[in-house]
Amino acid sequence: MSEGEVFHEKQRLELCAIHALNNVLQERVFTKETADDICKRLAPQCVVNPHRSVLGTGNYDVNVIMAALQSRELAAVWWDKRRSVQSLCVSKVQGFILNVPSRVSLGIVSLPLRRRHWLAVRQVNGQYYNLDSKLKSPVCIGGEAELRSFLSEQLSQDVAEMLLVVRREVEEDGSWLNSDNPQK
Repeated sequence: MSEGEVFHEKQRLELCAIHALNNVLQERVFTKETADDICKRLAPQCVVNPHRSVLGTGNYDVNVIMAALQSRELAAVWWDKRRSVQSLCVSKVQGFILNVPSRVSLGIVSLPLRRRHWLAVRQVNGQYYNLDSKLKSPVCIGGEAELRSFLSEQLSQDVAEMLLVVRREVEEDGSWLNSDNPQK
C-alpha cells in the first residue's frame, strides 16, 4: 500500500485532536462540530468551555479525545513513560495518539514558542505510519522494531505523552501490556 492510499487529514486551524482521531481510525468520523458537542457534554454549565480554545478554533484536550473514542467502543490508555516501549503488546493496540511539543510559526517564520500538538500513528497493511496532520503526507515508519524506536524517540521529549487506542475489552483486561514483562 502506498502513502497515497493511507487516510491522512491535514492540519486546519487548531484541530489536530480531530485530525489525530480520524487518522488513527483511518476515516473521517469526527468534525469540529462533533468535538464541540462533546465539549458541551463534558462541561454543560460552563460559559467558557475548559476542553477547547476560547477562540473556538479547536485546541481540544485529552478528555475530548477519550470521549470521542468511547463513542466508537474504543478506549484511550495513558502510557506511563517510565515503562519501556518494549513492554507494549503492539498487536493489541489499534493506534497511538501522541501529544508532543510543536513549534509555532507564522507563515515561514518560526517563533521561539512551543505549543502542544496531537498526532496519530497507525499500522496500515503491515507498516506503521506517522499520520501527523502537519505532514504533507503520511510517513512510513516501518515495522514493529522501527515503531518502538519512533515511539521511544517521541517520548524522550520532556513533555511528550502517549495514548494507546485499544478496544474496550483490551483496556479492561490489560492485554496491551506484555504479561511476560516484569515492569507492571
